[in-house]
Amino acid sequence: MKFVIVGLGNPGEEYLNTRHNTGRLAVVAFDVSQEFGGFIDDRKTKSDISKGVIGKHSVTLMLPNTFMNKSGSAVKNLITSVKAAQRLVVVYDDIDLPFGSIRLSFGRGSGGHKGVESIIRAVKTKDFVRVRIGVSPTTPGGKIKKPKGEQKVYDFLLGEFTKKEEEDTLKKLFKTTSAALESIVIDGHVKAMNAHN
Repeated sequence: MKFVIVGLGNPGEEYLNTRHNTGRLAVVAFDVSQEFGGFIDDRKTKSDISKGVIGKHSVTLMLPNTFMNKSGSAVKNLITSVKAAQRLVVVYDDIDLPFGSIRLSFGRGSGGHKGVESIIRAVKTKDFVRVRIGVSPTTPGGKIKKPKGEQKVYDFLLGEFTKKEEEDTLKKLFKTTSAALESIVIDGHVKAMNAHN
C-alpha cells in the first residue's frame, strides 16, 4: 500500500522555525528517523518529496511549497481519489492543544485550520488521518493560554520557537510524532490512535 504523509507549513527561510511550521518540522524529523535520505524539490507536485519503505508499505513524505492556505493544490497531485485519501496523513500545528501534546484523528472537520480546509476541498473528502501537534502555552495548572483575537493568534503562530526548553520539548515531541506516524503505516490508524491518544 502507498501512504502519503504531508507536513503542513509555509515555504521560505523566514517561516522555518515558526509554530505554524510544526507539521513540516515534524515530517522532516520523521524523514531523518527513517533514514529515507532527505527531500528533493519536485516541481510537478509543487513540493519537496522524500520516499522510502516502512514495513511492506511505500511511503511518500511531502512538504508543500505552497503557502498554508493553498496546501491542497500540492496534495491533490498525489491524492487522486477518495480511496487514496484513506492513506493520506496530514501533520499540522493545533492551537487548541497544549504545547508538547499530539492527537491522532480520522475524518474530522478542519477545526478552522486553513491548510486542512484547503486539503479537504482539494481531495473532496475529510476521510484522512490527522496528526495534530499542540502549540499553545499552558498555565502551571495545565490550562491552555490561547492568544485572543485574530491578530494575536496570527502573530503567535508566525512567531518562532525560541526558548531552549521549547526546543528540547520539540525534540521529544518529534520522537513521539515519528513513533505515531510509523504506527499509522504499520498498524493502521485505529490501532495508532488507541496507542497514542
